[in-house]
Amino acid sequence: MYRLTLKCLALKLLLLICCDARHSLYWRGNRRSIAEGESSGTFNVLDFGAKGDGTSDDTKAFEDSWNEACKVAASTLLVPSGSTFLVGPISFLGKECKENIVFQVNFQEIKEKKTEKCYSSIFSYVVVYLDILQLDGKIIAPTSSSAWGSGLLQWMEFKSLTGITIKGKGVIDGQGSVWWNKSPDYDTADENDMIKDQEGTKMPGTKPTALRFYGSNGVMVNGITIQNSPQTHLKFDNCVNIQVSDFTTSSPGDSPNTDGIHLQNSKDAVIYRSTLACGDDCISIQTGCSNIYIHDVDCGPGHGISIGGLGKENTKACVSNITVRDVTMHGTTNGVRIKSWQGGSGSVKQVMFSNIQVSEVANPIIIDQYYCDGGGCHNETSAVAVSNINYINIKGTYTREPVRFACSDSLPCTGISLSTVELKPATDKASSSDPFCWEAHGELKTETLPPIQCLKTEKSTSQSSNDAC
Repeated sequence: MYRLTLKCLALKLLLLICCDARHSLYWRGNRRSIAEGESSGTFNVLDFGAKGDGTSDDTKAFEDSWNEACKVAASTLLVPSGSTFLVGPISFLGKECKENIVFQVNFQEIKEKKTEKCYSSIFSYVVVYLDILQLDGKIIAPTSSSAWGSGLLQWMEFKSLTGITIKGKGVIDGQGSVWWNKSPDYDTADENDMIKDQEGTKMPGTKPTALRFYGSNGVMVNGITIQNSPQTHLKFDNCVNIQVSDFTTSSPGDSPNTDGIHLQNSKDAVIYRSTLACGDDCISIQTGCSNIYIHDVDCGPGHGISIGGLGKENTKACVSNITVRDVTMHGTTNGVRIKSWQGGSGSVKQVMFSNIQVSEVANPIIIDQYYCDGGGCHNETSAVAVSNINYINIKGTYTREPVRFACSDSLPCTGISLSTVELKPATDKASSSDPFCWEAHGELKTETLPPIQCLKTEKSTSQSSNDAC
């Protein structure tokens, strides 16, 4: 048996805890090692025929460069600075791909590469270090309906990959106003509608997500901006081991359904140091999510950070172990929210909202088990159970209602805990509003402002087998 050196042991521990994105490729434990002697490569889309003039269709060049990058582990696909690439709907599939591919939305000069190997009877791996020079680049979506056929769910999709990184200082622009114009809620007064008027474009009814990851393990998004998405900006579906940092979304507050980040059936995710401006939830956490850690995020405009809506059309939803801390929200319609439809089943549990600063937020704290988007909802007895929800140090100003706990008659909310909640009307002229509670059970750890006298004393309830996750 090989003797494990102290140096190698320290390196392994460092990799498992936190790989610094500035100095190494993202790594997760149990990932297959890069074979000895196999070198990484760089693939510039300009070398595969991309024009980068903003009008020529560069989709094929992106497909061809991806196909070549897939053949090399730890390769980098470069989208260089000084160019604007028009790219149609595209899927980057990982079935035949090597691991640890970097999709770089800018030009980053690789100055030096070093590798170090450590071996033991248990593990072997390679660490690849990069020194990076960052410049700008841009990818834009087509605005003609002919590019979208009868409608697609996503514009750019990364599917079935192990170790995929998208990073840089570049911009992905969905040019979403041609889609938003269909919505009566969207104000076009400040938008240029010439594209739609000149071409007579009628876009499909299905609006695409700008960037979607599906069925992938070890996903990193760092530094990029996604703006003006037709719908959701960044989506993770059936993914594990996710890291989003220094990420920006930028869309008007009245752009419909433009969630900043959407997670569904995904786990083990960290989102931090990001600025999210959109027309819907800054971050939306849906069914099947667990172990989600969000911190140091700026949200606004938008609808706040939401868990749900869950249980739509009598479905089962399971969400657990969610932490949201050190977040600022300004001018949003909601702050931290849990929402579920009547008739669902499953549970939301073990949620922590901590150090949330709100400024002119309409509804800072919400649990709503009667969520109904669009009307036509009916009273039903079953519900998604809500328990062990903790609010710590929630401070700032509101414009409508500071706290609202609207819980189910048949399955009340339990384990609600509040500590150091201080919420004031946004202006002297704004009317103060009392907190609202219905079938909400929990404990006040400290006095709150305003006083939350409607919270009922903690009560223990047993979940039915239909609601257990």
